Amino acid sequence: MGLLKFLAELFFGPTPPPYRRRQHGATANRDDGRGNVPAGSGPPAMVPPGPLAGLETNKFSPLTTDQALAATGQADWQSAYFDSTSVIPPDSLPRIQVIDRTMVGLGLISEKELVEIHDIGREMDQYRSESSAAYTAGQRAVQRSRDERDRRKSERREAAAARKQARAEAVAHRRATDIVYLGRGVSRGLADRRANLEKLQALGLPRLATPADLAKAMGIRIPTLRWLAFHSDAPTQSHYVRFHVPKKSGGHRQLASPHHKLAATQRWILDHILRPLPTHDAAHGFVTGRSTVTNAAPHVGRQIVVNVDLQDFFPSISFYRAEGMFRARGFSPAVATILALLCTECPRDTVQLAGQTYYPAIGPRALPQGACTSPAISNLICVQLDKRLNGIARRLGWVYTRYADDMTFSASGEAGHAVGYLLARIRHICQDEGFQLNGRKTRVQRPNVRQSVTGIVVNDKPSVPRATVRRLRAILHQARRTGLAAQNRDRLPHFEQWLQGMIAYVEMVDPPKGEQLRRAYDGIAGR
Repeated sequence: MGLLKFLAELFFGPTPPPYRRRQHGATANRDDGRGNVPAGSGPPAMVPPGPLAGLETNKFSPLTTDQALAATGQADWQSAYFDSTSVIPPDSLPRIQVIDRTMVGLGLISEKELVEIHDIGREMDQYRSESSAAYTAGQRAVQRSRDERDRRKSERREAAAARKQARAEAVAHRRATDIVYLGRGVSRGLADRRANLEKLQALGLPRLATPADLAKAMGIRIPTLRWLAFHSDAPTQSHYVRFHVPKKSGGHRQLASPHHKLAATQRWILDHILRPLPTHDAAHGFVTGRSTVTNAAPHVGRQIVVNVDLQDFFPSISFYRAEGMFRARGFSPAVATILALLCTECPRDTVQLAGQTYYPAIGPRALPQGACTSPAISNLICVQLDKRLNGIARRLGWVYTRYADDMTFSASGEAGHAVGYLLARIRHICQDEGFQLNGRKTRVQRPNVRQSVTGIVVNDKPSVPRATVRRLRAILHQARRTGLAAQNRDRLPHFEQWLQGMIAYVEMVDPPKGEQLRRAYDGIAGR
């Protein structure tokens, strides 16, 4: 006997018990023990109509042994233990039919209750299908929204990347072709490219309006021009070599010599911009065709000579004053800014930090002592100062000249009595023009003392101080016996060149005395 048949006989016996059929009211749909319904048994019993659709109750009548064996043979029992507890299985499944009819046969549930249960299950399946469809539609809508959002995000990222790339290319192009920033506090004029071309042409200056124009005229690239003109408070590289030289009055003077590339640009500025500009006739320092001799000549034989010195002459001419000077000549603010940066520099110190050398600024940008452009710029800055001082001097009957920061006034006769008033006016005018007088170097020279102007004696005629001439004569006299090298008592590094320069200076100031010294030197040198 098979296991299924044994179970069927165990539950139902050889024949279905009549009391079970009567107990459950299953008078209809009776079979003959082999699953056949007798004829004339009438229509199947139906559940009265109600809120549920209803199922045929005879479908849940107890099974015979043969019916149970046949049904269990057709049932899919492999998935019987994987049904969800929240789902009522449909009655169309063979295994569910076996279970249902078995439960009815055991009296665990009535046929009407099974009808209601399966009807509820069908309604639940319908609602579940609609809910699942709504859920699926909602999930699809959410997914579409997410996909759309991801697509927009991707488009925005691509657009942002494109903008970033375009901006990087624009910045690279601008850096290669233009200058818009040269450091904090000095870049405000770089955006203004308006130049007075008519004024530049009238002055004979190059017509420059943009940084590209200036770089092209100088024959250098924009990145090189930016590197030379860039201002930094603490750079790791300096464009100048700094050293100190002793002063005659004591102390040391700091000089700043530009490196090769910066020196070349400054030389271009001097040749093409600064030298063509006119200076005042009273200015004799660093002007072509003028010298200390031409500066001293107007004061020869005067009864009173007054020397006045400007304090911190080059450092008092700041970057902003130099920029204003270039603007006033017609250059655009952008070009004027770059020119002023190329011609000025901060006083700097040298600091070692974490193995790196820094050059921090210890003062504002101004004209450096050592740049070839500083004297020419100072003369152009002082044009208004020279006009005012020359005007007051002429009104009082005096003569005025200036060699760099050394100003000289001279007079004869009654005009010499106005010294006090003249000095007061000089001080006020210099302050108005942004300069300060060095009171320790102000000298009033009368005829009874040696009157000197920029190192040249002007009592009777322009001449070199006697002490200088006597020293040169002594050196040349002793060199006839010992040679020139033995006369280098001050251990000058280039003694012979120094001696030749001093002789040339005497020849310029006092040609007869200079000629005598030249013949003596040529005799020693074997010429």
